[in-house]
Amino acid sequence: MSDITTTHFNFKNQVDFYRGKVREVYIFSDKLVMIASDRISAFDVILPKPIPHKGQVLNQLSSFWLQNTKDIIKNWWLASPDVSVSVGLKCEALPIEMVIRGYLVGTAWRAYKNGQRDFNGYMLPDDLKENGKLPFPIITPTTKAAQGTHDEDITTTEILKQNLVKKEVYEVIEKATFALFERGQQIAANANLILADTKYEFGTLNNEVYLIDEIHTPDSARYFDKKNYEKLQENNQPQPQRSKEMVRQWLIKNGFQGQEGQQIPEMNDEFRNQISKEYIALYEEISQQKFIPEMAENRLETLKNNIANYLEKQ
Repeated sequence: MSDITTTHFNFKNQVDFYRGKVREVYIFSDKLVMIASDRISAFDVILPKPIPHKGQVLNQLSSFWLQNTKDIIKNWWLASPDVSVSVGLKCEALPIEMVIRGYLVGTAWRAYKNGQRDFNGYMLPDDLKENGKLPFPIITPTTKAAQGTHDEDITTTEILKQNLVKKEVYEVIEKATFALFERGQQIAANANLILADTKYEFGTLNNEVYLIDEIHTPDSARYFDKKNYEKLQENNQPQPQRSKEMVRQWLIKNGFQGQEGQQIPEMNDEFRNQISKEYIALYEEISQQKFIPEMAENRLETLKNNIANYLEKQ
């Protein structure tokens, strides 16, 4: 099996290690080595079975996006010594995530349907439909939750009042968020896709702001197909999910939303492979590159050696 579920490496000069819901992060004095595993999480829960090649897709797609947005704001990415690995600068992460929405979908739609109209100071009209285009992109930040806890919505006013981020830094990341989203929508449109919403994380290094983590992947963004979008909206039909939302919807249908006492349903191999194919198709459409899955027999050994060889040359 070439699936990457967990790693237990120990590299020279490594100072710490962190296992997130999806990524394994090996920490050094000045850099991070981030392995994108094939685990998948939804509703802040890691699901029992991995998605084939998911980590490779996410790593390669995020690397593509980071290289195509570095003119907007500096980012942490330095190199990918393995198809599932990114090495980058070690930044001090800001304690918020910048969620930006161009379409009314997911949690925002569920809140809107329940009567909410004020989204972080943006007042939305009463006549919007699910998956409909918003009058303008809106930023709805969240707190960056500790492991095992949920992100919480927070307003810009509360962020500044609680001094979670200094005003001058917030202004930088707000401007960058709008610009990154605009670039993402442009590149997505060229691939006959619509970037509906996404999130960005930022950090600081030497008093400069950097974009960190992954961006515009199907784990952190929602995409629609551009070709049939208008027709489906006119007929009040659902938009095919080109993101992890397809997993969330499957879980909801099977009685799971991450609430206490709910049993995690187990995805069969057919559905897991369907998700894998969807992620791969999205990568190929956006990057205009053929996806070549890494099928090494001793995948973990290859992974470890690729990282070790890169570190040795630094």
